This record gives sequence, C-alpha cells and structure tokens, in this order.
Amino acid sequence: MSKKIDAALKALVKALEKHADAVSDSSASKQKVVRAAARVRSAATTYASVTYAKAHTESPFTDIVDPKLPDDTLASLRAERDALKAKKSATSK
Repeated sequence: MSKKIDAALKALVKALEKHADAVSDSSASKQKVVRAAARVRSAATTYASVTYAKAHTESPFTDIVDPKLPDDTLASLRAERDALKAKKSATSK
C-alpha cells in the first residue's frame, strides 16, 4: 500500500471512530457530533482523492446516499450523474 493511501486510510478510520464515539455519547453536544461528521466527510474525500490519483478508480463512496434526501431528489441527482457520465464517455472517445 502506498504511503499516501495508508495515511488517508488511517485518518479515515480515526475520523470514523471519533464520530462513532460522539454519536454514542448521549452527553455529547450537537456541535461535537457535527464536527466529527465534518471530519469524516473530509477524510473520506481525501481517501477518495488519493485512491483516484493512484488507481484512477471511481470513489468508493459514490453510491452512498444521504438518508435525508427525498426519493425524487435522489432520482434527479442520479439522472444528472448518469447524463454527465454519458457525456464524458462520449467526449473521451
């Protein structure tokens, strides 16, 4: 494993552990939980970027959906994503 991927993975695991601790702690403030979630998002973005740079693969987090989004919004976002992929594929040929 490359050093950058290893470091990004460790940071992601650490962020996930801190987030799990924060959401499990009933006395944790909402701000603490929000900060922990932001760190997870940041670490996940870094991990996806580093792995893309190394292997040119799609993010492993692409298909993870936000449970708060309505179905019609998700459908619209998927359609837009698929259209962009199709356009990118057509222009790269």
